[in-house]
Amino acid sequence: MSRTLTGLIAALSAALLLAPAAQAEIREQHIKFAAANSKGHPQVMGMEKFAAIVAEKSGGKITVQLFPGGTLGGDVQTLSGLQGGIVEMTVMNAGILAGNAPAFGAVDLPFLFDTPQEADAVMDGAFGNHLLELLPAKGLVGLAYWELGFRNLTNNRHPVAKVDDIKGLKIRTIQSPIPIALFNALGANAVPMPYPELYGALETGTVDGQENPSANIINAKFYEVQKYLTLTRHQYNPQIVLVSKAFWDKLNDEERAVLQSAATEARDYQRQVSREADARALDEIRANGMEVTELPPEEVAKLRAATAPVVEEFRPKIGDDTISLLQAELDKLRKK
Repeated sequence: MSRTLTGLIAALSAALLLAPAAQAEIREQHIKFAAANSKGHPQVMGMEKFAAIVAEKSGGKITVQLFPGGTLGGDVQTLSGLQGGIVEMTVMNAGILAGNAPAFGAVDLPFLFDTPQEADAVMDGAFGNHLLELLPAKGLVGLAYWELGFRNLTNNRHPVAKVDDIKGLKIRTIQSPIPIALFNALGANAVPMPYPELYGALETGTVDGQENPSANIINAKFYEVQKYLTLTRHQYNPQIVLVSKAFWDKLNDEERAVLQSAATEARDYQRQVSREADARALDEIRANGMEVTELPPEEVAKLRAATAPVVEEFRPKIGDDTISLLQAELDKLRKK
């Protein structure tokens, strides 16, 4: 037998021995994965993709049970569940973490990103990694950034065709300080509220309106309780896939690698379906009877000017180092 053939047989034998050994390191695990949006939403489609990839990569040993639609509570409640080790995973707007790590408030700053692709590059790069490094000290581990998209304003009182039309409206925002400050700066009355409670609040008139990406308006059927949509695109929401650190610390390297690679693979799929849904959503919104207004450039400029002080207001809390890193990453992209 030649030396080459002997070496090849030895290499193949080693590979066959290693593969079962590696697989044997993955133990039976059960993961509760919670989120606020309902089945059919791009967020939940990403969760479904993640669960399928985990099952495949773990040989069926790690099972992921999905809890969409806020069945385990709103985002803030779910986040507390992760920190307490009651819930293993969630996906939510990254800006919500500003209450735990103030630097995350940077992603909520108004008119931050020009395109989804710009957001991808920033969040998948040095800036996004900088934020992830802050989480273990808060009882959390971040695996990947998915997307919710650009947020638009709806209300049930009158069309918003200019910035002054926002004044006096009661607008539900996510439970995060920057969106609250943003709408108060526009003269609205910001009302922070868990997402699962929003439809009922709109239906009863507890709030006049809300702000979410178009795909959410379709998925949550807000068109049933809202008449007017204005394409403000005032914020872009990266979402973050989170794991309870208490759970993560119990996993071995092979199990962690399965979850990390699955979150990254599912990210690309989730972003794609999110953007496809957003492209379709406006036609669906109009077909369901909502009146859609696009602001003229001069009103967009007024909107930017009115919300610009929010950046300076939160700069000390977010941190100059974080904002400088974010701006540097954006500058690099925009010079290409």
